[in-house]
Amino acid sequence: MKEFYSKGSVYRLHTKQFLPISKSEAWDFLSDPANLKLITPEYMGFNILSGADRKMFAGQIIQYIVTPVLGIKTNWVTEITHVIDQEYFVDEQRFGPYALWHHKHFLKEVEGGVEMEDIVDYKIPFGILGRLVHPFLVKPKLNEIFEYREKKLKELFG
Repeated sequence: MKEFYSKGSVYRLHTKQFLPISKSEAWDFLSDPANLKLITPEYMGFNILSGADRKMFAGQIIQYIVTPVLGIKTNWVTEITHVIDQEYFVDEQRFGPYALWHHKHFLKEVEGGVEMEDIVDYKIPFGILGRLVHPFLVKPKLNEIFEYREKKLKELFG
């Protein structure tokens, strides 16, 4: 399941994915920041610069370089702001391409496996210009990234 919607200039991407693995297996994979590279499309040039040397914890700062559009390298710094072991974590952009990026990751045990739920609230910079490019640049790119992630997780755990 994947849906996009907006409230004014703040957009939301909401996804759910089932994986036939235990909650602890899902948590072990997702709470290791180094695994983010495995579930990000290669063309994005995703490279972790620092902060991925240990399992996720509240206050952790992770720095990346990513090339999301037109080969333009972008620095991205996120902070893990909330962590409840095997339940959820939240990452928030501190520096990067968005005016706002707040990403909640939830895990729920369900029959036969685990349901992963992502809720991303984000805002595009550049005011009206950002809102104009959202439908044909930002939204499709995010959709593509999350579809890749879903496919990759199925390959790894499905």
